[in-house]
Amino acid sequence: MKNEGQYDYIIIGGGTAGCVLANRLSANPKTRVLLIEAGGSDRYHWVKIPVGYLYCIGNPRTDWMMKTAPEAGLNGRSLTYPRGKVLGGCSSINGMIYMRGQAADYDGWRQLGNVGWGWDDVLPYFLRSEDHWNGANEMHGSGGEWRVQRQRLQWDILKAVQAGAAEFGIQPRADFNDGDNEGSGFFEVNQSGGIRWNTTRGFLRPALRRGNLRVVTKALVTRIRCEGRRAVGVEWLFGNQPHSATAGAEVILAAGAINSPKLLELSGIGQGARLADLGIPVVHDLPGVGENLQDHLQIRTVFKISGAKTLNDMAGNLMGKARIALHYGLTRSGPMSMAPSQFGIFTKSDPSKATPDLEYHVQPLSTDRLGDPLHPFSAITVSVCNLRPTSLGHVHATTPRPEVQPDIRLNYLSTEEDRRIAVTSIRQARQIMTAKALAPYQPQEFLPGPGFQTDAALAQKAGDIATTIFHPVGTCKMGHDPMAVVDPTLKVHGMQSLRIVDASIMPRIVSGNTASPVVMIAEKAAGMILGST
Repeated sequence: MKNEGQYDYIIIGGGTAGCVLANRLSANPKTRVLLIEAGGSDRYHWVKIPVGYLYCIGNPRTDWMMKTAPEAGLNGRSLTYPRGKVLGGCSSINGMIYMRGQAADYDGWRQLGNVGWGWDDVLPYFLRSEDHWNGANEMHGSGGEWRVQRQRLQWDILKAVQAGAAEFGIQPRADFNDGDNEGSGFFEVNQSGGIRWNTTRGFLRPALRRGNLRVVTKALVTRIRCEGRRAVGVEWLFGNQPHSATAGAEVILAAGAINSPKLLELSGIGQGARLADLGIPVVHDLPGVGENLQDHLQIRTVFKISGAKTLNDMAGNLMGKARIALHYGLTRSGPMSMAPSQFGIFTKSDPSKATPDLEYHVQPLSTDRLGDPLHPFSAITVSVCNLRPTSLGHVHATTPRPEVQPDIRLNYLSTEEDRRIAVTSIRQARQIMTAKALAPYQPQEFLPGPGFQTDAALAQKAGDIATTIFHPVGTCKMGHDPMAVVDPTLKVHGMQSLRIVDASIMPRIVSGNTASPVVMIAEKAAGMILGST
């Protein structure tokens, strides 16, 4: 094994959180930082171009190509489960939507006993790295590393959907990120001048000039090396050659909600009986590792329309695609600058809800599945997801071999409440599309189809058409209960010199997209680490 020396901090995972940590922890020139990433460089044109998510997801160059186990709630279907395979991680292939969630999400974390994680506690860490298009105020930051801009194109049909939603009491909202996201509006995005802005561009690349930061890519971590219950280093493979390095201060696991629990288990930290069955020596029996997996399941309703342009019309042939490409090349705008979703609605499945529990992603396009050809007719997709699902899954290693993906089981729609909300959300999407503002466009339901009317039929159909929007969290949750993995300082319970900093630490999923909450978590973690808390 090749010994790569000693560092103060070793960060496992150069994704959304890892790039932030690398920047912040290496700011002191006396601090030696090693960042280890299993994927490769993000210097790839489809990472840079916003619409390139279509060519990055499902591409083995940029995606780990994971799959879930067959899901009973999805009528036996197994879903593709994209995870970023380049520096920047999922911020290099995601939908670029800038969303914090609701103040109540973080206040709920604090009420679970996680001191320091309420809305008022975390807001300064959102602001710290933000560079908002509208400048600084009490809710937004300016001059930070995390660019937030308005989208660079407009669609008449989406403006009509907004007017239609208002007919049913869902009013336009100027800012989804002030702690209360109820209403409708056009998503802000992590872009700069029509270019994707991932955490590599924002945080890592500016830090690479520092001589105290080393980045190793295409390095597959095999385990965290421990002496007793103290993390002392990391071992990895580069090609077939084993390497190791020692951490004088801490090992920081930032491999994401799927791979962080897997790496803990490969290192002997997890459910003792499960590890023993795999032949992995038990370092620390910690039962919560890999449990509490939560995700947002999106139900994609599709409506044919007439009288308005959609991407189906504009990109339906080679000439149309060429015009779109030329427009982007000249202006960095138009459909190639699109996020997957342009327009959003946050509302309640039931008036008794304290805060919105449904999020709509409305898109001026339709397809059978992300990456498939667009439909040969004008249409929009009105996707809706349950923001706070009660179905919980798990993720676990199935072998000591680090190159094998773990078993991913979401248990989507496994609770009566989640099935009820799925039916309610389809009915609500249908209702919005009956609005007078949309009548000129003659919407006709294509999916799930007007023939499905009973609760039982709609619940069954939801299982056929629903898919993930790639927000896995919770598998190394923060807290003090017997299933918690980390404490509120993100230190692993029962271990020394080991922290976890990524979406896996969320005790409950946030009510919105997850990338920017992960940036916040990394900012807050860096502050705690540098403050020696």
